[in-house]
Amino acid sequence: MATGVHTQAAHVQDKIWTKDFVIICLANFFIFLGFQMTMPTLPLFVEELGGNDRQIGLIVGIFTFSALLLRPYAGHALETKGRAFVYMTGLIIFVLSVGSYAFISIIALLFIMRVVQGVGWGLSTTATGTIATDLIPPKRRGEGMGYFGLSGNLALAFGPSLGLTLTGYISFTSLFLICAALGLTAFILSTRIRYKRVEQSEHKSTTVKFDIFEKSAIRPSVLLLFITVTFGGIASFLPIYAEKSGVAGIELYFLVYALFLMISRLFAGKIYDRKGHLYVFPPGTALIFLAMLLLSWLPNTSIMLVAAGLYGLGFGAVQPTLQAWAVNESPDNRRGMANATFFSCFDFGVGIGAISFGQIASVFGYSMIYLTAAGSVLFSLLLYFYLYIRAKVRAAD
Repeated sequence: MATGVHTQAAHVQDKIWTKDFVIICLANFFIFLGFQMTMPTLPLFVEELGGNDRQIGLIVGIFTFSALLLRPYAGHALETKGRAFVYMTGLIIFVLSVGSYAFISIIALLFIMRVVQGVGWGLSTTATGTIATDLIPPKRRGEGMGYFGLSGNLALAFGPSLGLTLTGYISFTSLFLICAALGLTAFILSTRIRYKRVEQSEHKSTTVKFDIFEKSAIRPSVLLLFITVTFGGIASFLPIYAEKSGVAGIELYFLVYALFLMISRLFAGKIYDRKGHLYVFPPGTALIFLAMLLLSWLPNTSIMLVAAGLYGLGFGAVQPTLQAWAVNESPDNRRGMANATFFSCFDFGVGIGAISFGQIASVFGYSMIYLTAAGSVLFSLLLYFYLYIRAKVRAAD
């Protein structure tokens, strides 16, 4: 009888789909949906305000770097002020900033509020990853982070096309108010979560202001950085590249990518939990590498959609694996900083990719963007094997 009770208790402890986990997934879906709806429509809004291509690039890009600068603070605040404070503060800032777009008619003011939105995004997304890892049983963290990632991936699948479709029927004012309302829904849901209590360190460090990353999370985070460089090339230039190459169906690219991303997350996390990152990261990275080569070629729509599927499968495996690795390597009271380190490298990779690929495209053409991206992915894979072999040698000594 005692054995049966013990087994039942262990089963409850290993359960992923608790009420709190469902709520954080729903909240994450709504905030990401509001965000993804603004991604393709914000450049159109800047154009309507009379902005040029350079201003569009600045307004789109500054968001990434303001979020990047806030993540180390968010990581500290998660461990000192608590999960709820950081997450809910970030959500409120996001709601107010996106809602303000509805009343903006000057590009300079839009630029400022875009920086503010980055602050809210940096706080909320660093917090939500940490909250999810708190709620997932350690033995099933890879699987659980894969499921959690699906909430953002669903928003990615429908958000951009929904935003673009709505602009054909409603004004930008109404669109941005809808996006703000989605963020507000996430905030309301966030009030229903039972957050983990903060474990205060016994010794306060006098050098905390210099503590901007979690050392144990550096390896998976740097590997991610060289992968997310590819995002800058796809998000910023693939629609233009496809149009100039006479390849139709760019809107299907993002749909196919999101679909295969979700499929990958359903099984990649389980493989990571059972066998480790060696069985997930190299094959996932190889798929991304192949996708970049196909995009550099880009002869027709079919090849573009094959590249979308490969990229979705690869990134859907790699991202949650690296995030689970970063969190598992870090002490329990440093999960917030581990997630901050992870997403800082994510943001930095996207930002660097967008800026550098713009220069590459102007000199060498769009095809060279994806060859360069393939080189970055290959470097990440080679770096992984170097780190893996070095760790094995050290363990043997």
